[in-house]
Amino acid sequence: MLGELVRGLATTIKHVFSRPVTMEYPEYKPPVAPRFKGRHWLHRYDNGLEKCIGCALCAAACPVEAIWVEAAANTDEARYSPGERYAKTYEINYLRCIFCGYCEDACPTEAIVLGHGYELSFTSREDAIYEKARLIAPVPPGGTPTPQQVAPGSFDRAIPDMLDPEDQERLPFKKDFYGE
Repeated sequence: MLGELVRGLATTIKHVFSRPVTMEYPEYKPPVAPRFKGRHWLHRYDNGLEKCIGCALCAAACPVEAIWVEAAANTDEARYSPGERYAKTYEINYLRCIFCGYCEDACPTEAIVLGHGYELSFTSREDAIYEKARLIAPVPPGGTPTPQQVAPGSFDRAIPDMLDPEDQERLPFKKDFYGE
């Protein structure tokens, strides 16, 4: 018994003088894998219009029915997206979401994207339902917030001609926005 006590004390003393392996979480956030699927974001075009056209394919692809989309018609006086419709209501219930990425794959306009944000904590069920206001990306530099008033007939396509989305210089807020 005395030998086991000495061996236990030796182990304790050995670890007292070693470097700690604990990460100070709030100050230091560990990096995530490049393919990590975290918090959802609804993207915008360069001009500030929303990419989501309210088709609800993401809701149809969701295996746990965590997404709710309600569409409404765009007008030239109040334009939210370049298409005929926009997502009037867009909600994701994070108590149901399994972060599978099917919504991202189903979206024809690449509006919904799973970023690298992993800090999701809720104190009530209502806090776990993210509405469109919490999901929508900020307006890019040089863009105009929605709704926009446009000239009649100026949007005849659902997807306007824009810069390459992989152009990193065009998205100066990308690092802070995605939590990378």
